[in-house]
Amino acid sequence: MDLVLNAADYYFFTPYVYPSTWPEDEIIRQSLSLLVVTNLGAYFLYFFFATLSYYFIFDHSLKKHPLFLENQVYREIMCTVKALPWISIPTVGFFLAEIRGYSKLYDRIEDSPYGWLGVILSMVSFLFFTDMAIYWIHRGLHHKLIYKHLHKPHHVWKISSPFASHAFHPMDGFLQGVPYHIYPFFFPLHKVVYLTLYILVNLWTISIHDGSYQVPKILEPFINGAAHHTDHHLFFDYNYGQYFTLWDRIGGSFKYPSVLKGTGPMHYMKKIVGKNVNGHARNGCQDEELFNGDNLKTK
Repeated sequence: MDLVLNAADYYFFTPYVYPSTWPEDEIIRQSLSLLVVTNLGAYFLYFFFATLSYYFIFDHSLKKHPLFLENQVYREIMCTVKALPWISIPTVGFFLAEIRGYSKLYDRIEDSPYGWLGVILSMVSFLFFTDMAIYWIHRGLHHKLIYKHLHKPHHVWKISSPFASHAFHPMDGFLQGVPYHIYPFFFPLHKVVYLTLYILVNLWTISIHDGSYQVPKILEPFINGAAHHTDHHLFFDYNYGQYFTLWDRIGGSFKYPSVLKGTGPMHYMKKIVGKNVNGHARNGCQDEELFNGDNLKTK
């Protein structure tokens, strides 16, 4: 993060964001720089990769699904555009602490406790640590005392598009991002690896909302992909995990994806090809198990 910050600081921010007379290590200068970098980076990642996913991966026939809302893509985008600046404000606090030397981030491979092996192990531990933490944060956000205040806006999208990936209430989005930010305060992590992982987890978040359910057969029991996350949006109480099914299995919240059983949204759409499907409240699908009102929780 400080590599990006220093480059942006040199080429753009001074004197347009703050006076050139401010010292480079001035905390307000660093905070303003981080705020701009974080917002620009978040918007770029979201619009660039969600757009690619929307046009090249997402099946647009899902937009005719009864649970796909009117003007949903526009609403997903607007929700995200409004939320990202607010999510970035507390996030900057973590980045600021990192560039001021309070984390265990390091610059050189030689600084890794175990050299290249340590770098590789840190990648693995980052994924398992954040998957575990996000599972419990996500599950906590589904508690009846919290859900309607924070997490409910994200569950408006029963059948999501890639643009729903970051369409959260700001506090919801921030809380689910906390594990990524606290990891380098507990464990050593190379700065470039950290930045790369941060980008990749944003791409993963887009991918589990893109309606592409292709998972290698051998990985189906382990990877919590778009098929699993689709059932999370539809059935509410299942598949809270971010990357893996491990904690859902431990926590008793694992559900084998309906998509992989042949009863998912795509299979439903194939059944109604040629039929007039209007409205958004289970029109014409009361007999389909997936969309049974007793199973589909709207809370």
